[in-house]
Amino acid sequence: MAISAQQITASQVVVTLPSVVAPSIGNAITSIIICNTSASVSDTVTVWAVPSGQSATSANMIINALPVPATETVSLDQEKLVLSSGDAIYVQAGATTNLSIVVSTLPV
Repeated sequence: MAISAQQITASQVVVTLPSVVAPSIGNAITSIIICNTSASVSDTVTVWAVPSGQSATSANMIINALPVPATETVSLDQEKLVLSSGDAIYVQAGATTNLSIVVSTLPV
């Protein structure tokens, strides 16, 4: 299992996932955890699962402006998402830089 962690900003950010190592063909995302580190400011998060060579659009949006209250954490682990080499997860905060994201993956 590999973990990727980074801050989310109001600009779209590509989540850096571990490199796919042969003989694997991709990464299975086992969980996405989003944390609001602010003690007083709520925010929202939008997430896209973007196929290789494409841009983040409404067609590949998987979370749309999900509220993340101050000091709260959101865990997304009900379904597994398999990304092939070149696919990416994009995230964007609504307004602040108080959100962080941790993505856990397994090679498949």
